Amino acid sequence: MRPLRYSINVTLDGCCDHREGIVDEDLHRHAAENIAQADALLFGRVTYELMEAAWRLPARTGVKPDWMEPWMEPFARTIDAAKKYVVSSTLERVDWNAELVRGDVGKVVQQLKQESGKGLFVGGVKLPLALAELDD
Repeated sequence: MRPLRYSINVTLDGCCDHREGIVDEDLHRHAAENIAQADALLFGRVTYELMEAAWRLPARTGVKPDWMEPWMEPFARTIDAAKKYVVSSTLERVDWNAELVRGDVGKVVQQLKQESGKGLFVGGVKLPLALAELDD
C-alpha cells in the first residue's frame, strides 16, 4: 500500500499561502525532493490552479518569468513532470499531466493508496482537511 504524505508551508504567523511566504533555495530543493519521493501528487482545485499558474509554463517553454530565480528551475521541472490527481467537482478538465478525480474522495484515495509504488503527496488546506475528517 502506498503511503499518503502531507506537507504544507506555513509561516510563523500561520499563513498557508505559498505566494506570501519567503522562498529560498533550500525550500525549493526540499519540495522537489519530497515530490520526487512520490508517484503522484494529489491536489484540490485551488492548489492545482495555483501550482499550474506558477510552474507549468516556465518548465515547458524554458521562458523564465521575471520572478523566477535559477535555483527554482529544478523544482519547476520536478513538479511539471509529476503525475497529478485533481479532486474537483467544478473543473471540466485538467491537462497538466493530470487526471480529474470525481466522486467519493475517500474511496478514490483508498484506491490510489492500494496501488503499488512510492506514495502519494498531498498539500493545500481543504483537501487534506476533508481527508482527515473521513471516518476511515
